[in-house]
Amino acid sequence: MCLGVPGRIDKIWQGDGVRMAAVDFGGVRKEVCLEFLPDIEVGDYTIVHVGFALTKLDEKSALETLELMRSVGLLDEEFGLVADPNEGLR
Repeated sequence: MCLGVPGRIDKIWQGDGVRMAAVDFGGVRKEVCLEFLPDIEVGDYTIVHVGFALTKLDEKSALETLELMRSVGLLDEEFGLVADPNEGLR
């Protein structure tokens, strides 16, 4: 499954002419493309899907969504942290 996941922007930089960010998804950090959101800033929350920040989100909504996703196991599944008894953590 591939979901849009809320995360907080920790750092922004230009890489090869593309605006990029380090985004924290409740403890998991990933590099994300910000080209669709030129006005987003460090500290803002965004919904990320397949490595692209798609929309700005308020902090309350982002944290509630992260907690809900965590409580039903979707964060672990989305970030490949699901335990498989045949393979260990993947």
